[in-house]
Amino acid sequence: MPGAYVDSDAPLVLWFRTDLRLRDHPGVTDAIASGRPIIPLFIWDQALYSRPLGAASRWWLHRSLKALGEDLHRHGSRLIIQSGGSRDILDHFTKHNDVKTVVYSNTFDPKTEQFDTTLDLGTYVDFQRGNSALIVPPGTVKTKGGTPFRVFTPFYRAAVDSGLFHPHDPGGLPRGKWRAPAHWPESLTLDDLGLDDTKTKSGKDWASGFDRFTPGEGGAREALDAFIEDHLTGYANDRDRPDLDATSHLSPHLRFGEISPHRILYELDQAVRHKRALVSPAEKFRSELAWREFSYGLLDQVPDLYKTNVRREFDAFPWLDDDKGFRAWCRGETGYDLVDAGMQELWQTGYMHNRVRMICASFLTKHLLIDWRRGEQWFWDCLVDADPANNPASWQWVAGCGADAAPYFRIFNPITQAEKFDPAGRYRARWLDVRNRPKPIIDHGHARIRALQAYSTIRSKDTRHDDSD
Repeated sequence: MPGAYVDSDAPLVLWFRTDLRLRDHPGVTDAIASGRPIIPLFIWDQALYSRPLGAASRWWLHRSLKALGEDLHRHGSRLIIQSGGSRDILDHFTKHNDVKTVVYSNTFDPKTEQFDTTLDLGTYVDFQRGNSALIVPPGTVKTKGGTPFRVFTPFYRAAVDSGLFHPHDPGGLPRGKWRAPAHWPESLTLDDLGLDDTKTKSGKDWASGFDRFTPGEGGAREALDAFIEDHLTGYANDRDRPDLDATSHLSPHLRFGEISPHRILYELDQAVRHKRALVSPAEKFRSELAWREFSYGLLDQVPDLYKTNVRREFDAFPWLDDDKGFRAWCRGETGYDLVDAGMQELWQTGYMHNRVRMICASFLTKHLLIDWRRGEQWFWDCLVDADPANNPASWQWVAGCGADAAPYFRIFNPITQAEKFDPAGRYRARWLDVRNRPKPIIDHGHARIRALQAYSTIRSKDTRHDDSD
């Protein structure tokens, strides 16, 4: 592509979707190398994806697009914003702007991928699609039997053995001029999209506590640098401690494509080269990054992963219709301090520590026997890093109905989990008034027995895959 259009003055559309960055971006590299005028474009089209974005994700997207627009402006360019059906907009947009090429990236959202395979506006437009999001795209590695992996460890081993997790320098912003078109198309304003509607009826801003993050490519790079410099050393030992600031906080940046997994791999490798003591924590972090890749492989196998059990025998699981228990869980009023602290952190900041996510999910599905899909949807709406693969894959893992799922008998005790991972109670005290706590809505011992009885009804139907070959 780079050499084919150097002498052409026909504009090229650089269509941004879930790849909101300029560096380490194959589409940006190709667009600049083409030598053609570039029209960066974002289309607000929720129908393009398997499910509408949650409120917290829309908050993030607003700020990520603002940052992308500012980054483009520094290069003498601008972000054109449109809203509506992608096919109709692209058809109209390309015809009225003499566009012959549209460059864009895979999202790996099943509905979008299906749309992309049928995207054809005739012979006058050439669509160029690349991968800017994953290290291991679905189907890249398979079991010896030729099937997709459904167990994480052999998946990761195969990915590493294939060389896919070998770090390489992704480079910086490609050299070359950002040519502007002769005439800029009309654009909506970012506010026209209505993404930043965070006021309640009473006028309170429910997103006022989301300021622990800085959305955008610059914020992503700062988060990565800070993690490597300040927290990577203790990551392997401290990552399960919600009372410590020991994790990367990169998940929302990855979710919106503000940083690539290749960049993270490379920076980890550089850190290890300078300090060999980082080998073990860096490897642990790489495996966590690989879980994201594994989850997208599952999403490819089960396109409606957010509502379909991977293990179909769970379709007959006796979930309880407990609205009162669900409301208590959502509000952080279960009477179990670690669970309630996590749910308060989620509501107030749009984020929750990963260990606490597992404990909260386990409590909902195993203590209260409430369908995992209700909890997944609540997280989807409240998390700034709500990912279409990670979120449902992790919920199904905890509930026991997913690929490589936690054993049915693994029922987290929220009291002992708090003692182990928040020993001084600092995390709980940060989010709760520990002097004024409700009584537990269910006894742990009773809940455990009830859960084991419920899970025993489908235990004999276990059909989990074994990819250990």
